[in-house]
Amino acid sequence: MQEQYSPREIENAAQTAWEHTDAFKVDETPGRETYYCLSMFPYPSGKLHMGHVRNYTIGDVIARYQRMQGKNVLQPMGWDAFGMPAENAAMNNNVAPAAWTYSNIDYMRTQLKSLGLAIDWSREFATCTPEYYRWEQWLFTKLYEKGVIYRKNGTVNWDPVDQTVLANEQVIDGKGWRSGAEIEKREIPMYYFRITDYAEELLDSMDNLPGWPDQVKTMQRNWIGKSVGMEVHFPYDQASIGGAGKLKVFTTRPDTLMGATYVAVAAEHPLATQAAAHNPALQTFINECKRGGVAEADIATQEKQGQPTGLFVEHPLTGDKLPVWVANYVLMSYGEGAVMAVPAHDERDFEFASQFHLPIKPVIRTSAGDETPAPWQDAYGEKGELINSEEFDGLDFDSAFTAISEVLKQKDLGAPRTQYRLRDWGISRQRYWGCPIPIIHCEHCGDVPVPEDQLPVVLPEDVVPDGAGSPLARMPEFYECSCPTCNRPARRETDTMDTFVESSWYFARYASPHYEQGMVDPAAANHWLPVDQYIGGVEHAILHLLYARFFHKLMRDQGLVDSDEPFKNLLTQGMVIAETYYRLEENGSKSWFNPADVEVERDAKGKVIAARLASDGQPVVIGGIEKMSKSKNNGVDPQFMIDQYGADTCRLFMMFASPPDMSLEWSDAGVEGAHRFLRRVWRLGNQHTAQGSSVALDLSSLSDAQKNVRRAIHIAIRQASQDIGQHHKFNTAIAAVMTLMNVLEKAPQASEQDRALLQEGLETVTLLLAPIVPHISHALWQALGHDIAVIDASWPTLDESALVQDSLELVIQVNGKLRGHIQVPADASREDVEATARANENVLRFTEGLSIRKVIVVPGKLVNIVAN
Repeated sequence: MQEQYSPREIENAAQTAWEHTDAFKVDETPGRETYYCLSMFPYPSGKLHMGHVRNYTIGDVIARYQRMQGKNVLQPMGWDAFGMPAENAAMNNNVAPAAWTYSNIDYMRTQLKSLGLAIDWSREFATCTPEYYRWEQWLFTKLYEKGVIYRKNGTVNWDPVDQTVLANEQVIDGKGWRSGAEIEKREIPMYYFRITDYAEELLDSMDNLPGWPDQVKTMQRNWIGKSVGMEVHFPYDQASIGGAGKLKVFTTRPDTLMGATYVAVAAEHPLATQAAAHNPALQTFINECKRGGVAEADIATQEKQGQPTGLFVEHPLTGDKLPVWVANYVLMSYGEGAVMAVPAHDERDFEFASQFHLPIKPVIRTSAGDETPAPWQDAYGEKGELINSEEFDGLDFDSAFTAISEVLKQKDLGAPRTQYRLRDWGISRQRYWGCPIPIIHCEHCGDVPVPEDQLPVVLPEDVVPDGAGSPLARMPEFYECSCPTCNRPARRETDTMDTFVESSWYFARYASPHYEQGMVDPAAANHWLPVDQYIGGVEHAILHLLYARFFHKLMRDQGLVDSDEPFKNLLTQGMVIAETYYRLEENGSKSWFNPADVEVERDAKGKVIAARLASDGQPVVIGGIEKMSKSKNNGVDPQFMIDQYGADTCRLFMMFASPPDMSLEWSDAGVEGAHRFLRRVWRLGNQHTAQGSSVALDLSSLSDAQKNVRRAIHIAIRQASQDIGQHHKFNTAIAAVMTLMNVLEKAPQASEQDRALLQEGLETVTLLLAPIVPHISHALWQALGHDIAVIDASWPTLDESALVQDSLELVIQVNGKLRGHIQVPADASREDVEATARANENVLRFTEGLSIRKVIVVPGKLVNIVAN
């Protein structure tokens, strides 16, 4: 064992040993308990960031711990490789997205390996390869044939410059995030997954996920948004719009129906379109609405605007004529694209009615009274006794729901209905770098799925996009084809799939990544799935996790897997945050400086109170602590940290600085501290092993001092076993090992039994640290005389008898101030403890001349004597 701790040599040696023995490659071993540990796979953007390091280290600690429990552990890695960033990089660098992506994968794989992750690299894949997306296309065709996927016109955010659909998150202040162009609402044909058919199951089966954070389950429930209410029909008979019909609305408050004073429809609603045919002002307003976004959050906060259509519908209960308005706060994608407006009891309707001087009729007695004067009060939205509602007066919500439902059913003008906020998942993207949608459009046969023997539809990889829509739509060599049904000339679909599709089933493909007979090998998939522990950021709580759960149920219904949910347990790790510094430029913009380039002044508590740029000595503004990001220039390059301190130091700091589900504040001092601790461990190990091997420990002949050392060893085992195995509190597990190290460094090494005890202590330190800092543990375990590698060693076993104490040391206080310590038998009675304390010479000295009023005994800890 070399004298100095040399991370580079130690880590190279360990990684080489693991690679030569395929240490982390696993097979489906019948009868052996499995453990599938998975961290969300990365997008190959070019370099790892500290968020990656934290995420994958957390997963690795869990995987290595479970391996030490004797389980067959699968921890795979792959690449979520399709998407917009590759196209943008391709345009900026005039390089094909494929070349950019594969180059990044090669670099990031090397970085991940330098962290020493216990990954089965034989299962690696990238989602942009035909071998992967072939099976995605196969499932698409099967689901299309079953009707689970369908095509219809959908209202989308359309970027007229980039010629593509944008997600709501890509629309910033009404403009495209990349082009800066004013976004339009547009109706285009899209392919949709019927995720709403699974809404109820997606809700109900969350009750079977006790290992998921409540926060995430609440977010998913809110996103699915189950609403129990009523469908209400408002009849109309307008010659100007082509005869009689019914305007359908959905409401969760049918008890307020008698307070409806107008109806509002979305700009895309058929009534709006028909009314605008002879109304230029209305058509202009509709066009303006279509230029707005389609995100509910935007709709909720924007100024309420509207135009009357000149049309009227009948109130289903009273027959009164209600005006039809087009309003910008009504979404075509929710409900029926129309709302019954009850201004007295809905805030949006109240704002709209107040602005356009429409009637406001209170029909619910609330805690604010029977009237609803401006401004709006939250109390107006309460449920209560009905008023001004004719035969329904005096009814409460439930009674009114039932009574109004019965009347509407008798009139054939409505019925109870359950609705979901969740919309069907539109997956069509007018982008190049994605999985081609396997559909052929034939003038004679319609939309025809690509036959299985013609899959995959391969995406050409030598294309450099120019930003003007999808280049596939301008490539006859791609879209010209023959209809599989009639063999006539046809056109291949040029849209690609939403990249969320690839990440919705990758966890299942890891079970059989090279299987060529199907999407997954059912035997292998059912051997490993569901995933025992999934780790990733809480920002994926809704879409990715919801889509993955949905896809798992689709694969189950296709006979590919036999479980209902993909992930048993979910850990959402916190962000890595760091200080930010900037200067304001003359044009009002901010120039951000990396913390490494800034000299700081701190107060007594370590808070930064002043900062200056090292290069010019001039002050910079302290921007506060933010998530590490390129935009704020406050990131730390993991590769630099690994090169300077070693992967084990990075891993130890990441796991010690904060519990995994909390934010982690970067600290250079913390990294230094982690490195110092590893040097201490190495130094003690080197001192011990330099003296040769030790004899076996004789438990029957331990002195009291030696028993205390051994007790510290097993206290650390107990603590770390709970913290790592049960609670994933790696920081407190590390703290327990640090406490043990303090004891071992002070322990005598004079006798053979002292050295035998130190051997047990160092073995324990090595095993407890092995999941967290695997390289130094690999070297120490060898140096301590073991033939098998530490990765094949078992987690240390707790010896309960070592925790038993013959005597206890108690703190003695007089009037709350420490005055000494006493030793008492572990089974001493309260009276014996008090008597021993009273007899202590320090107690006698500090109570001389005083009267002892009270003696407080805290069992196992202290005695406080109150005297005056």
